[in-house]
Amino acid sequence: MTQPTVTLNNGVKMPMVGFGVFQIPDQDVCQEVVETAIKTGYRLIDTAEAYGNEEAVGKAIKASGVPREELFITTKAFIQHINYEGAKEAFEESLDKLGLDYLDLYLLHQPVGDTFGAWRALEELYKEGKIRAIGVSNFKDDQLANLAIFNDVVPAVNQIELHVFHQKEASVNYQQSKGVQVESWGAFAEGRFDVFTNPVLTAIADKYGKTTAQVMLRWQLQRGIVSLSKSANPERVRQNFDIFDFELSADDMAQIAGLNSDTTVFADHHAAETVELLAGFVGKSF
Repeated sequence: MTQPTVTLNNGVKMPMVGFGVFQIPDQDVCQEVVETAIKTGYRLIDTAEAYGNEEAVGKAIKASGVPREELFITTKAFIQHINYEGAKEAFEESLDKLGLDYLDLYLLHQPVGDTFGAWRALEELYKEGKIRAIGVSNFKDDQLANLAIFNDVVPAVNQIELHVFHQKEASVNYQQSKGVQVESWGAFAEGRFDVFTNPVLTAIADKYGKTTAQVMLRWQLQRGIVSLSKSANPERVRQNFDIFDFELSADDMAQIAGLNSDTTVFADHHAAETVELLAGFVGKSF
C-alpha cells in the first residue's frame, strides 16, 4: 500500500505516516513489531537513544529485506548528549546500534542543554551527508524561532505532542508557515480520557467502518501533520496503517476540533520542574 509523502524544506521526501517504538524496550518484541510494520508498508520508523531499542530496530531493518533507500529512519539525541561533542558522540553510537551508514532524520530530543552547540554539530553532520535532514523535538514556537534565526540550517521537522485533546492549531500554523514540518507523538493521547471510546470519534469511525484510532490518524494526515503510531499488537499495527481509503468530511474535522482542551497527557515539558527532572537536577540549587 502506497502512502503519501511530504517534501521537507530541504527537498527530502518524508512519509506522512510512521511507526514509533517508544516504550517497547524488549529487544525481541521491538524487532518483531518493526518487522511487522515494515512488512505492512510503513517506511518511516522512529526511535531514539533514550528508548533503548535502536539495536532491535536495526536488526528489523536488516531482516526486512527492504532496500535501505526506501526506508526513512529517525532517531534522537537525548539530554546528556545535547552539546556539541555529545551530539557527535550520540550520533555515532546510534548509527552503530542501528547498523546504518546514514540517517534520514536526526532530532534533538528536548530543548534542554546546549541546544545551540548540539545543533551546530548536527549541521556539520548534515553538510557532510551523514544525515539527510535535521530537526528538533518538543520545541515551542519561540525556541524553534530562536534556533532557526541564529543558525545556518532551519530545522526540517519539529516532533511534538499532538492529539485530539491537544491540537496546537496556532503552533501548527506558525511552524507550517515557516516551512517546518510538524510531526506528532502521542497520537492516541496514550489512551487517556477514554479516547478510544469517545462518542464523537466512535460515531465518525462507525460512519466509515473504521476504528477510532484510524480516525485520529486520518485527522492528523488531513491537517498535513506527520503522525506516529505504536502498538505491539500485529493486527493493530496493520489497522493503523489502513487509513488511506477514506476521507474525513469538513464536518468530521470540525467535530474533532471541538474535542480540543489543550491538555497534555504527560508532564509539561516546559515547566521548570520538568526541566530539572530531565536534567537530573531535582533538589539541587543553581
